[in-house]
Amino acid sequence: MHEKYASCIQACYDCATECNHCAAACLQEDDVKMMARCIALDVDCAQICALAAAAMARGSDKAREICTACAEVCQACADECGKHQHDHCQRCAQACQRCAQECRSMAAAA
Repeated sequence: MHEKYASCIQACYDCATECNHCAAACLQEDDVKMMARCIALDVDCAQICALAAAAMARGSDKAREICTACAEVCQACADECGKHQHDHCQRCAQACQRCAQECRSMAAAA
């Protein structure tokens, strides 16, 4: 089952990694309070991406629903990170956008 969703699983893992990095980097910024929404979405996104990847890998019958939710969280995170000019935020926004697209495709095909 996991081979069928390999590109989506990889996108989820890549996104979780970028989100975790972004959250940690945001905590080092001078104005951490300004980054609060970014950090919160990074954490939510990393968690749901890990869940989605695991659900697909094990062939969960809820993978489609989880990936639909993952796409929504990834899009929200991409939108927020995209507002910030920090390199880590821009990389995170790109990874989130890619993951959102992959999860939408997976959910539509499943």
